[in-house]
Amino acid sequence: MELVHELALFERAPEEVTVTLAEFEDAGFGNNPVWKAFVAEDEGAIIGLALYYVRYSTWKGRRLYLEDLVVTEAYRGKGIGKLLFEVIMQETRDLGFSGMMWQVLDWNEPAIKFYNKYEANIEAGWLNATLSKEQLTRF
Repeated sequence: MELVHELALFERAPEEVTVTLAEFEDAGFGNNPVWKAFVAEDEGAIIGLALYYVRYSTWKGRRLYLEDLVVTEAYRGKGIGKLLFEVIMQETRDLGFSGMMWQVLDWNEPAIKFYNKYEANIEAGWLNATLSKEQLTRF
């Protein structure tokens, strides 16, 4: 959760993290886990995280969705993000999925440069749409 909060702060939206630690743990380690992750550690401390889940595309089939790739600030620039990203790519291949996908903020130039090294297709034209729990109760 510390990395999740650090990422939210970096993405200029710290108030958007509303998930509790209990829900986070249950969603990953409970009876019906919905996410999996790879972590990078240094002396027992988690310093990087690549959290993913399975997404289904009616056009492409099963795809790995990389929800978060984050390395704590003190460890950035040391190749840890590269290692995590490449493990995620290998996981996608091992699972036999049709590909992987993720989002990147348009102002996050370091991340865009990183993904461009892998010849990623960064698409324009799609807008994110969401409904909150509160909005869902109104209809």
